[in-house]
Amino acid sequence: MPDLADEVWYDADAGPVVRLYAVTRGRVAMNTDGLDLATVVTVGPAPTGLEDLSPEQSEILRLCAHPVSVAEVAVHLGLPVSTARVLLADLQANGLVVTGAERSADEPSEQLLGKVLSGLWEL
Repeated sequence: MPDLADEVWYDADAGPVVRLYAVTRGRVAMNTDGLDLATVVTVGPAPTGLEDLSPEQSEILRLCAHPVSVAEVAVHLGLPVSTARVLLADLQANGLVVTGAERSADEPSEQLLGKVLSGLWEL
């Protein structure tokens, strides 16, 4: 009879197993309107309240130091897009991340960027 203590029944490369409802604290969906796959997300202007973040949310803020899409966030975290959207919605509600649609006033408008692009094409 084989010794059960020597039997390996898991894959060490799989990492920790955490159910998705634990990652989202039991929430299935929040107000995730405006957070589709291609929505670009960046860190908000002055993030505060960082001590209460989950490890996944801290990683999202690290990723969002540069503009990144919702789909890229999900891939980097290894989570389904729906789960990433719930986490992003939490961060967005607390002002820790902003989407491309919430661009600040000091950033160029789409009209100005269009004119610059037209000028470049004329060169």
